[in-house]
Amino acid sequence: MTMLVATILALPLAAAMLAVIFGRHGAGLAAATCAVQGGAITALIVVVAQEGTVTVESGGWPAPLGVVLQADGLACGFLAMTALVMAGVTAQGRVQFASPKGETRAAWAFWPLALLLWGALNVVFLSRDLFNLYVGLELMSLVAVALVAIDGKAETLAAALRYMLVAVFGSLLYLLGVVLLYSAHGVLDIGLIAARGAAGPADIVAASLVTAGLAAKMALFPFHAWLPPAHSGAPAPASAMLSAMVPKAAFVILIRFWFEAVPDLASAAILMLLGALGAAAILHGGVMSLRQSRLKLVIAYSTVAQVGYLLLIFPLAGGESAAQPWAAGAWTGGVLHALSHGLAKAAMFLCAGVWIASLGHDRLDGLCGQARATPMATFAFALAAITLMGLPPSGGFIAKYLMLTSALASGQWFWALVLLAGGLLTAAYLYRPLAALVATADVAPPSAPWDQQIAPLVLAAAAILLGVASSAPFEFLQIGYPQAAVRGLE
Repeated sequence: MTMLVATILALPLAAAMLAVIFGRHGAGLAAATCAVQGGAITALIVVVAQEGTVTVESGGWPAPLGVVLQADGLACGFLAMTALVMAGVTAQGRVQFASPKGETRAAWAFWPLALLLWGALNVVFLSRDLFNLYVGLELMSLVAVALVAIDGKAETLAAALRYMLVAVFGSLLYLLGVVLLYSAHGVLDIGLIAARGAAGPADIVAASLVTAGLAAKMALFPFHAWLPPAHSGAPAPASAMLSAMVPKAAFVILIRFWFEAVPDLASAAILMLLGALGAAAILHGGVMSLRQSRLKLVIAYSTVAQVGYLLLIFPLAGGESAAQPWAAGAWTGGVLHALSHGLAKAAMFLCAGVWIASLGHDRLDGLCGQARATPMATFAFALAAITLMGLPPSGGFIAKYLMLTSALASGQWFWALVLLAGGLLTAAYLYRPLAALVATADVAPPSAPWDQQIAPLVLAAAAILLGVASSAPFEFLQIGYPQAAVRGLE
């Protein structure tokens, strides 16, 4: 079991180094890594499903002397989603980032950066040590900045610089909070911090700093200004990774922190504040998406809105709600939404990449006729839109249904109104690109290779499958922590 977890952590990092050395074979290395990682993650999921949470102590030393890695339902869910997105990005990126003679910087650098990002995310999903989480988070942020700036254009360099400043700001806040926790408790392991009880004034300040830092990394309102230009300016495969995977790393740490490390600090006021920030993100991101004229900007502002849903699980499943029957639905709904959003948003950005490659732009008024020219990509975009709108039978529907029923069961009807308003806004801003795609063009638009349309279709279909077969993911996500979900099911 130790070798299995070590493979999942080390393989992308080793492949990234090989991609630097053998730059012309980066796409092949990424494809091979996807195949091996897919098998390793599948094997880990089977073991966790059969035996429960898997814990690995590095070097055989328990915490605090050693670093503890843990694979539970939450970690495995995000490992699987990330692997699927990386497979889709590899399939589409092999054309855009091929390495012909006279290779460009982007063609050489993309594959090492993509593999490094994957490795950093795996570190975040499996780690139980707050400093290890910081290392993974920082590596992820630095690589993400490089991916934004990979084409070297002036506008993307400006977006990357803005992203870097926010990322550094978030990292400093997070690290300062971790230092305060260490000074108060002398340990960094999440389980040991919880066992020692974090309830003093220093703990409150530390938790506030950690949360603010992670909010900046997630692009949570009002720390979101860097995200739209960064995601819309990056190449489509990079945008898919940035939107689908990067915010989820900070989200996973936020869940681990508030539900496992410092659950005693989760007062009603703090949880309501987190929920209010999520509600503001949903409404602001939805309204801003309605005002955009470019497809990638619509999708980017949609990410701002969709991230807001993830914060609603804190008032619905945290604090005094943790032992209530609705907590399981709220927590699992939020996690399912994160997984569904990752798959659907990656599909959308890859679809945008198909149309940019064939048309040379992503203006909404120039997408007419693409339903006939690129039917698979259009269908994939429609499936992804169904997921984000929360329509059956998608994973987004199950996620929003669980959160909605939890809000009503707990008497917190105002969160239900936010969920409904967010769904209406999502339908409104996604109707515009869908209407443009199926509209008749005056001149037949150019088509795109069918093999470039397969990856987004598979990812969008996977998001739908999360809803069709929702009982299995629901049960699997209960394996391990949080106790809120476990107690809620009893």
